[in-house]
Amino acid sequence: MARVETEQVAIYARVSTHDQQTLPMQLEAMRAYAGRKGWTIALTVEEVGSGAKTRPRREELLRAARRKEIDVIVVWRLDRWGRSLVDLIATLEELTTLKVGFVSLSEALDLTTPSGRAFAGMLAVFAEFERDILRDRVKAGIAQARKEGRPHGRPAKLVAKAHEIRELARNGLSKSAISKQLNIGRTSVRRLLADGLSPRSIP
Repeated sequence: MARVETEQVAIYARVSTHDQQTLPMQLEAMRAYAGRKGWTIALTVEEVGSGAKTRPRREELLRAARRKEIDVIVVWRLDRWGRSLVDLIATLEELTTLKVGFVSLSEALDLTTPSGRAFAGMLAVFAEFERDILRDRVKAGIAQARKEGRPHGRPAKLVAKAHEIRELARNGLSKSAISKQLNIGRTSVRRLLADGLSPRSIP
């Protein structure tokens, strides 16, 4: 009889340093959900911390997704995963591109279902909308700077490292990892990658 492959799922639980008592509840709910789905729990990630900016265990989980080691990520609630709306959209968009499912139990969000995949498509539209707004703001800022005779354009440091930034991104590094490795602000890295410009075309 042929062996039936099951989805390899990672469960991600995050609590603040003052709210660790909810960790067992999160884990129990996610394990029960995976069991009902017939999924195999390949990875359990627990993260404790109050800082919204640093989630190293989540970054490890994203790297596992890029290596195709997992098929689905399950979280208890969206705010346990995303640091902000922009971060949430960016990470869900990346997981959708990687064909890695995402489930948030509290919001009944399941990107492994047809309706969930349709929702992911809407997220991609919102992400593109956000990038368009960002590009328009940059263009408007440059135009105003030219009008006032002020220096404009990207910092020389960013221009010099543009090729390296894109190469690291192609190799699967997250924007946070790139910014730390090159000592460049994460926002600058995100803007450069969002523009879709080659290093030669950067002003």
